Amino acid sequence: MNNQETLNQAKAIQSLKATEVVRNDYVRQQFINVYNAIWKEGGEAVYEREAMYFNNQLRDKENLRKCTGMSVFLAFIDLAVRGLSLEPGAQALCYLLPRNYKVSTPQGDRWEARCNLTISGYGELVLRAKAGQIQYADNPVIVYEGDDFSFGEKDGRKYVNYCCRIPRQSNRIIACFLKITRPDGTMDYSVMTESDWKRLESFSAKNNAYYDSQTRQRVERANDLYNVGGQIDPGFLAAKCIKHAFKTYPKIAIGKGTQLESDVIGDEQPEPGFDPYGGMAEGTSQPTPQAKEEQTFAPPQDMSVGVTVEPSGDDTF
Repeated sequence: MNNQETLNQAKAIQSLKATEVVRNDYVRQQFINVYNAIWKEGGEAVYEREAMYFNNQLRDKENLRKCTGMSVFLAFIDLAVRGLSLEPGAQALCYLLPRNYKVSTPQGDRWEARCNLTISGYGELVLRAKAGQIQYADNPVIVYEGDDFSFGEKDGRKYVNYCCRIPRQSNRIIACFLKITRPDGTMDYSVMTESDWKRLESFSAKNNAYYDSQTRQRVERANDLYNVGGQIDPGFLAAKCIKHAFKTYPKIAIGKGTQLESDVIGDEQPEPGFDPYGGMAEGTSQPTPQAKEEQTFAPPQDMSVGVTVEPSGDDTF
């Protein structure tokens, strides 16, 4: 398409309701073309599967249905680019999250809801394996009080010694670790202890603070999963451990409609000049957001009221 045709198509997509985008004929063909260009085959079958998952999530959350047509388009195409799936489950690779952005216009500032493809920790493992950064990673291990557990470094190599005590002597969680096998066969470990997630809980409380008009006070409230029955939720901790593990690894490529801290080119990046968005991502860079919600790679929680985001704070793990 020439520039004018691209502009007209972009306007047409932006004018669509969120629930109309995925089944649009142009979007369907673009998804299939992009998928086949990168992954060589299977685009039509993958489109039908992911269109179903995508629209299911739109139907389940009212705030996703309020998102702009272009943001839905970018998020959907990013599924094809990265070869991920929105299939739901306890270890979902990714999910959709609405975020509100403040946009400046000649008529004044306004708020715009945008759909973001959010890659979970499990999805990040898949992307890093595809990029050749790791061979694989074991499932995170939750360590309870009474278990035999130690970790450290010897001769330049990290180590973890762990033995689960059966029967369990306590339900109190004291640590979590992840074992990663590098491409050369060597091992790497990521360990989180209680002090690590308590620090993240403090960041979460500050980032999710709000003003209570009744008490006329600023209220800080951390993500509820930091305190489930008096301690951090095990599944939430496992997801945090995965995210924490790659803090020092090279960044990986994502897309214009996707959320992840890392975004350098991976091995699957298509040839230079390839544009999966058909020229319609120009000028769609997101404006400076206003406030930030704590990012999480855990399976999606109920975000029915949406969230508002702002630039970097110390919540990158």
